[in-house]
Amino acid sequence: MAEKLADMNGLFETLFHKPSDDGMEFIRGGATRKDVHDLAAGFCAGFVTLDPDIPICLAAEGRDVVAAALLAAVASGRVLALPHSFSARALRQMQELTGFVTAIVDVDRELSHGTNCIYPGDVENLSPALLSGFTVDPDAELVKLFTGGSTGAAKIWSKSVSNIFDEAQFMASRYAISETDCILATITPYHIYGFLFSVVIPLVSNAKIVAESPFFPAEIDQCVAKHGVTILASVPAHYRALQGRSLSSTLRLAFSSAGMLPEDDNIGFCSTNKAEIVEVYGSTETGGLATRNRAADEAFFTALAPVEWQIKEERLYVRSPFLSPDVPREKDNWFLSGDRVQLQAKNTFSLHGRADAITKVAGERVDLDEIRDLLQQQKGVAECVVLPLKDSTGRGNRIAVLIRSDQENLDLIPIKIVLSVSLEPAAMPKIIRLTTQIPVRPNGKYDRDAIIQLLS
Repeated sequence: MAEKLADMNGLFETLFHKPSDDGMEFIRGGATRKDVHDLAAGFCAGFVTLDPDIPICLAAEGRDVVAAALLAAVASGRVLALPHSFSARALRQMQELTGFVTAIVDVDRELSHGTNCIYPGDVENLSPALLSGFTVDPDAELVKLFTGGSTGAAKIWSKSVSNIFDEAQFMASRYAISETDCILATITPYHIYGFLFSVVIPLVSNAKIVAESPFFPAEIDQCVAKHGVTILASVPAHYRALQGRSLSSTLRLAFSSAGMLPEDDNIGFCSTNKAEIVEVYGSTETGGLATRNRAADEAFFTALAPVEWQIKEERLYVRSPFLSPDVPREKDNWFLSGDRVQLQAKNTFSLHGRADAITKVAGERVDLDEIRDLLQQQKGVAECVVLPLKDSTGRGNRIAVLIRSDQENLDLIPIKIVLSVSLEPAAMPKIIRLTTQIPVRPNGKYDRDAIIQLLS
């Protein structure tokens, strides 16, 4: 612990001191690292007057503001609560779960009456020395990450100072991310993947970050070229949309997370770009667990060096310094992940869907991943989502499928025939709908609520 404490305090001794170069950028073409440092000092002065037992809602999207709030929270020992979206409903849910009374905002938000809002423009320009002299507890809670959950049930995962900064330092070191790099993240900084790659890694590595989070392929293309982007952090839906586009030659590396990246989309991107895609496997609660780089002939996932792992009955167990303190542990501190895996050669493993992809229909076990994999092998099916929906009585499930096709008027009859001869009767989808676009949330994951509406 003493060595861990010394390492962490060494990092923050650097981060808390005024940057030696006042003009060194944090945001490409925008806020400097000195601006972030000064804002952090102002936040810190306000934080120390707040109740340390009540989290502060971080409802800001500007990456410089998020970075400043993060530094101030570490220095003052306060906890930041990050919502999964800025909708009134999500903020209200998080307030009910955390009891926050103060929020950092960079634009007006629909917060409950009486919430104390801190705007960056109202923060006093105080002495940066306010950040110095703090001793950092690496095990102290730093952030509460609010997730909507794939089932719609709200969940909060806490992460410690070391959870967040150890992972950032590891990834920056492993991929040689430095002050010469400029990162473009197409995911927002309040999602754990965006938070790590577009706030924390730039802080610890001195890399610059692009302010925007472009969504459409042309916008991503333009941002990469305009800012001389060297690292792209994106999601599977965006890599699919980027098929056939050759991005700027400045791009040296790409990351994909927040869902599985189909092999064809990976190969398609790499065939038109010199940058290789590193797929990061993990979750909000676990942090990064493993990576795969298909362009380097890695067919399977290799665990990150700090992560211990074992497989029992096709289930993955892990021990990792990046795990949230909230995750349930089994004997000897092992955490059972929600994925089905198989051991492969050279100490690697392959993923075979979620363990919770098994549902019951009329008392029979149905594997949703099996249905999805079968559908995606059919001609004309570009992408699909398979969900169990409650029947009219609310007691049982029926299988529903949303298919995205690039073909106009896709004929479903051949597909239904294949399903009928390949699946048990209980697994046969009762609802099949076609769409030109499967809804996704800002974090790149499927929007379950919107999908259910399309299936209604």
